Amino acid sequence: MAAPEIVHELPRRLRLRWPPLRDRRSDPLYVQALLENIPGVTQVRVNRAAATLVLQHDGAPATRAAILARFDPLPGEAFRCFEPPQPAINPLNLAFLGLSIVSLRLLPPTLQGTISLLIGLPTLLAGADGLLNRGVKVEVLDAGAVGISLLRRDYFTANMIVLLLNVGEYLRQSSEDQTTGLLRTLLRPQVEQVWLEREGIEVRTPLAQVRTGDLLLCGPGELVPLDGTICRGDALLNQSSITGEALPVHRQAGDSVPSGALVTEGRIVIRVEAVGSDTGLARINRFLEQALRQRSRTQQRSDELADRLVPVTLALGGGIFLLTGDLRRAAAALTVDYSCAIKLATPIAVKTAMYRAAQQGVLVKGAQAFDQLARVDTLVFDKTGTLTQGELFITDIVPLNHLDENGLLALTAAAEEHYAHPVAKAVLRAARDRGLTLPATSQVDFIVAHGVSAHVDGQQVLVGSHHFVAEDEGIDCGAAAEPAAAFAHQGKNLLYVSRAGRLEGLIALRDRIRPEAAGILTRLKQNGIRRIVVLTGDQESTARALLQALPQIDALYWELQPEDKAGIVQQLRDQGHYTAFIGDGVNDAPALVTADVGISLPCGADLAKDAAQALLLQEDLACLATALDAARRTGKTIQDCFYATIGFNSLFLLLALTGCIRPLTAALLHNLNTVGILGYCATRGLSASDPAARPTSPKDNPHDH
Repeated sequence: MAAPEIVHELPRRLRLRWPPLRDRRSDPLYVQALLENIPGVTQVRVNRAAATLVLQHDGAPATRAAILARFDPLPGEAFRCFEPPQPAINPLNLAFLGLSIVSLRLLPPTLQGTISLLIGLPTLLAGADGLLNRGVKVEVLDAGAVGISLLRRDYFTANMIVLLLNVGEYLRQSSEDQTTGLLRTLLRPQVEQVWLEREGIEVRTPLAQVRTGDLLLCGPGELVPLDGTICRGDALLNQSSITGEALPVHRQAGDSVPSGALVTEGRIVIRVEAVGSDTGLARINRFLEQALRQRSRTQQRSDELADRLVPVTLALGGGIFLLTGDLRRAAAALTVDYSCAIKLATPIAVKTAMYRAAQQGVLVKGAQAFDQLARVDTLVFDKTGTLTQGELFITDIVPLNHLDENGLLALTAAAEEHYAHPVAKAVLRAARDRGLTLPATSQVDFIVAHGVSAHVDGQQVLVGSHHFVAEDEGIDCGAAAEPAAAFAHQGKNLLYVSRAGRLEGLIALRDRIRPEAAGILTRLKQNGIRRIVVLTGDQESTARALLQALPQIDALYWELQPEDKAGIVQQLRDQGHYTAFIGDGVNDAPALVTADVGISLPCGADLAKDAAQALLLQEDLACLATALDAARRTGKTIQDCFYATIGFNSLFLLLALTGCIRPLTAALLHNLNTVGILGYCATRGLSASDPAARPTSPKDNPHDH
């Protein structure tokens, strides 16, 4: 394949000529996404007709080299475009067209006719192509209206029809481009550079260059970017985005590690088993195809209705000519068609509303997803990270010896001070909030997946699970049995603290419910959501605690596997519910795909974002209510436009058929009506949205209120 040719270059700008862009199979959107995901590249513009690309980047030599290397080889997805993109409409061309129409009367008649023919030629050719290949469709009526107007030398009418069609297409393209830009920004890879071990030396390498079998190093705070197996070391991994578990899990040599897990403690060497860069880029391409190429069900129905009305309009025009012999009446009738507003109103309303929703924190991937969102009556939530914050907080401190609460907390925080575990972060946060001074600590020893051993003021302090403190270290924890049982029943995580061989106390922790959750669930039910269901992999006691805090929940399931979640969503659909599933982990992907609409949170795993049809861009459930409001308001807008189109155009058509208005007047009324309807669609779309217990087995019936 031909390498790109550098046409022009500035320190931070590169213009390339690449002939394969002219290949009909090439996918410019995929190529653009591919290049924009190179670290250091900020913007890419593709001109398919000229076979050129213009790239803005950070000016680093490594970035320039990566750009040129990206073409060799180029993934096969770059040449799997089955639907050629529509040519972009330049606003300057629209302005020039409008100016030409206004100034046309100042020119000699012959020149007026020549210019009008050139302006209308693309529409005439599109109508001829449609008639020959697809039958009597909207394009035929557009061409017929333009053609008869040209034959009658009614150049203003002909040119206005062409202008309106182009303005509508420009508005649609503009809104799609805005949504696509947000999508590309959101889906940039979370990891761009990784550390590999090669011949005993650690080498920093771009993620795209990692191959199967490479040894990948991951330490505390780092995200595991690729699937693999641990060959050395052990670590605690936060897999909440994958399994939904709030607490990290211990993994050691021989264990498999999924991409998306976060190393909270320890250091591991992973043998890479699956390289995900190409897969990720393919997902980005599918995202772009969804956002730009899918038509909603409502839009499809609108287009079908517009096509069915074409023969009606043509028959009325032809019939009045046969009855009266008045070509003027026939031309007037043909000029007043229903198709312009019906065909353009729906995509403009949906796309502008999608853009506005994205500005307010919700990115909906395609018109079809936006259309489906308006029909949702049942919301299914994954618990961890959606209704809860996904972060542990201390709820109870129980001293059992001579310390008070602050003393026990300070002792625990001193032992945990250098620990990166989520439990340690919760303890230190609570100590800081109380303004406690921590005693001196030495000889700290982290026991992975068990706890901490440290010397505080010269005495050994143990902090960890019951298994670590009682069973491994032999500390008598009988005094904590009663409060521990109560806390476990409430779904809380327990931390045992001992000093010098004696149990000092017990600390309970729990993931907090999002502060906005209760209010948003109430608002959702007030706005038409009939049923709220929560699914979780947590134990029964933890799940039931959520049910007590959020009485708006209608059904609760616990101890679920990913396939169980998808099965429950399918059951709800089979019962006639139109469902939306809200989740953020890899484990949620099956349910996200099964639901009528899948919704992912911004911190969600890449696979969850891929599976979802809508993405919340902010860590706020209010965005969910905003999305549903916007979708339903858009449906109302489309309905208003449909009735206005049918009503006004029927009136104009009646006036034209009876000879009460001339063709020019009919065209003006029709065009003004169309512009008004499209303007209403755009204005409404861009306007701000109005604020306004599971049984013992996942297969059993849910706990219903």
